[in-house]
Amino acid sequence: MKFFFCLLGLVLIVEGLPYFACPDQMKKWVATLQELPSSRLRLMGFVAMTVGLLMVYLFRA
Repeated sequence: MKFFFCLLGLVLIVEGLPYFACPDQMKKWVATLQELPSSRLRLMGFVAMTVGLLMVYLFRA
């Protein structure tokens, strides 16, 4: 459980860094995301999950 919370903390750091470093550009990027069709967002999410799963599988401790 300790390892899980450590990973969760790292994910939050990586997710929050762009909002902290360049908030104005993130607002523009989020507005662009709203214009994309749901099917494209779904595909991007699936690809991200697949890459993440492969990384966990290949580099697990």
